[in-house]
Amino acid sequence: MSATPSLFQAARALLARDLRLVWHRRGDALQPALFALLVVVMFALALGGGRQVLGDFVAPYAIWVAVLLAGLLSLDSLFRGDAEDGSLEQWLLAPVPLAWLVAVRTLAHWLTTTVPLLAAVPLLGEFLYLPHAQLPMLMLTLLLGTPVLNLLGAVIAALTVGLKRSGILVALLALPLYVPVLVFGAGSVAASAQGLDPAGALLLMAAMLVASAVLAPLAAAAAIRIAQS
Repeated sequence: MSATPSLFQAARALLARDLRLVWHRRGDALQPALFALLVVVMFALALGGGRQVLGDFVAPYAIWVAVLLAGLLSLDSLFRGDAEDGSLEQWLLAPVPLAWLVAVRTLAHWLTTTVPLLAAVPLLGEFLYLPHAQLPMLMLTLLLGTPVLNLLGAVIAALTVGLKRSGILVALLALPLYVPVLVFGAGSVAASAQGLDPAGALLLMAAMLVASAVLAPLAAAAAIRIAQS
């Protein structure tokens, strides 16, 4: 029997390790959801809390902005802990492709930080009087869009992993890349609410997801090699 682990075995081991670490720091997984709640409350207070204004015009955009900003909180730590304890050097020597390990780490990051946030979206919608008929479309756009945000963020995190303090730089680099996802995601919900066909925007988001799933791990792996060289 070969001692070289398969791609599935490597992915399972890395996912199990990341999930164990998150379990020991369970409060960290709730920080994005709490931050998104704070952003939504600020939106509601700033706009006066009117049901018609919030529910009809602001809610999908505010929730998308809250999700986007909450995702930036943990972006800098995506690879930094592994760089500090030497795990990234072991990744470079691993018998499986580095891009595969990056993809698995990004999936684990999405599961542990974004999924709890998505679970809180119905509650956020209630704060903003989001019509219940718009919630399925909003959840669909978030399910398509948030993995793209995580994959793009992985590239930025890999580019800045060698810097000691890169929190603001990560946000400055990531936000321009996040704008198209935000526009198509919130725009799809608004178009659906107005009786328009959102299929075009949804297909574009699906195309962005496929392209980022293929290209982002390769780009992040190249950036990690440069940072560790």
